[in-house]
Amino acid sequence: MILLALLTGYQRQRKKAFVNAEDAAMAGTELKGVQDEEVERVRRAHLNDVENIPVFLISGMIFVAADPNVIFALMMFRLYFIARLAHTIVYAVYVVRQPVRTICFLIGVLINMILIFTIFIYFPQL
Repeated sequence: MILLALLTGYQRQRKKAFVNAEDAAMAGTELKGVQDEEVERVRRAHLNDVENIPVFLISGMIFVAADPNVIFALMMFRLYFIARLAHTIVYAVYVVRQPVRTICFLIGVLINMILIFTIFIYFPQL
């Protein structure tokens, strides 16, 4: 998420596509009314991370508190990381045709659902 925030700023600087007048003035340009597609793509990828990763972090912490099998937990966490990393790459860095991005997204959603289901099954005294 942090790297995407930096990438968004980099793209805005590179394309001179600012959203605030003071940022444009500091760069010595005027504020454009038109949005740049490359900047918007990176920004949307960042927003997607902001919408999905906190849910995983919360469910992951509760999942760990349920004392799961360590190998299963590591597998879920690693798969989620790989799915989100792949989603970010095919969304913001190297654009690939659909349904690759959707598949990466759905893998992350499925892992979240598995974690939440496991929490309800195994969490003691819930």
